Amino acid sequence: MNEQNEGLRLENQTCFRLYAAAREVMKSYRPYLDAIGLTYTQYIVLIILWEKRECSVKTLGEKLYLDSGTLTPVLKGLEAKGFVSRRRSESDERVVLVRITPQGEALREKAAGVPGKIAACISLDQAEAAELHRLLYKLLDSFKK
Repeated sequence: MNEQNEGLRLENQTCFRLYAAAREVMKSYRPYLDAIGLTYTQYIVLIILWEKRECSVKTLGEKLYLDSGTLTPVLKGLEAKGFVSRRRSESDERVVLVRITPQGEALREKAAGVPGKIAACISLDQAEAAELHRLLYKLLDSFKK
């Protein structure tokens, strides 16, 4: 096989490794999140709101690398479950603010063990996990330019 075609081999595709690893990690989350009634996307929205309490849909989208077409149904689902509320900003009606509710805050305790359970599923030591974390954020940051 010539050098040009070597680049087209599946095992040489970094994107495939990222894709496959992400799918496997998502599968690992499923039983833990199902037990508390959340999808992965709902879970990561709540992670931000547990920290910030309230933020705009735009800010959520930027932090989660999601467009509003993906985020809106997720927020509607969280709102229907009583975990968040949405309202228009008083200073700028174009801005929709999302706030965690007391019910959503209470879910935090149920979700507290999830990161440790996922870490236990991944066969990386602490240094390797830290390096992977650093590299993934470096990769994501490269797309912001």
